[in-house]
Amino acid sequence: MPKASEVKKGAAIEHNGRVLVVKDIQRSVPQGRAGGSLYRMRLYDVVTGGKVDETFKDSDMLKLADLTRREAMFSYIDGDEYVFMDNEDYTPYNLNKEAISEEVLFVNEETQGLHVIVIDGAPVGLDLPSSVELVVEETDPSIKGASASARSKPARLTTGLTIQVPEHISTGDRIRINTVEQKFMGRAEK
Repeated sequence: MPKASEVKKGAAIEHNGRVLVVKDIQRSVPQGRAGGSLYRMRLYDVVTGGKVDETFKDSDMLKLADLTRREAMFSYIDGDEYVFMDNEDYTPYNLNKEAISEEVLFVNEETQGLHVIVIDGAPVGLDLPSSVELVVEETDPSIKGASASARSKPARLTTGLTIQVPEHISTGDRIRINTVEQKFMGRAEK
């Protein structure tokens, strides 16, 4: 059983008789208090999909839920459901758009290293690779000789995500993006 300070985003914990997936963690250090940090966690109930906000002390022991990560690939969209196909046994996993709204901004048919988080046979979330390759759909025209410049401009990618890119990047370029920091990493290899 890990301490609250050791729990990471994407982990599943059992708390108050429910299985919850950690979507966001904010650490705060209250002033004038003897002791450690507080961890505010945004959690989602895997059964109901409901949002739960909890605060834990850094020394609180949390019980990790029994989950598996299945390597999968994005298949298609069916209404509000995104369908992913297991790479080994071709099991389809349907995930509601609301539950994975942040993750789908990094997902297309070519995304490699994607995992579906499965708890008790039910898909509950996505585990993204550390970086993905996406194509720039729209950005301002590139500026000749701007590669040495530290200035950036917004670029909308094919998935709808908008990030800052260097001025030498143009529409149609394939780029690598860090999925954790949502930042430009460089041009993708051809």
